Amino acid sequence: MDYLSSAEIAKKWNVSQRRVAVFCKEGRVKGAVLIGRMWMIPKDAEKPIDPRRIMNKEEDLSDIKNDGGKENG
Repeated sequence: MDYLSSAEIAKKWNVSQRRVAVFCKEGRVKGAVLIGRMWMIPKDAEKPIDPRRIMNKEEDLSDIKNDGGKENG
């Protein structure tokens, strides 16, 4: 199996290297291995869904539901 560094995966997934490390630490990247202080991620690993983005979309939808899509004012 071919592995990429967290820096290489960060570029591929268009996220920060720190975000990749968080995904790995939380066990959300299948096959990720910590070697010393560096995460090695399988080349074909899929980017996990970021729960922060889901929460923001739910909040936006609840705003629309609460005011019927009308602006206050």
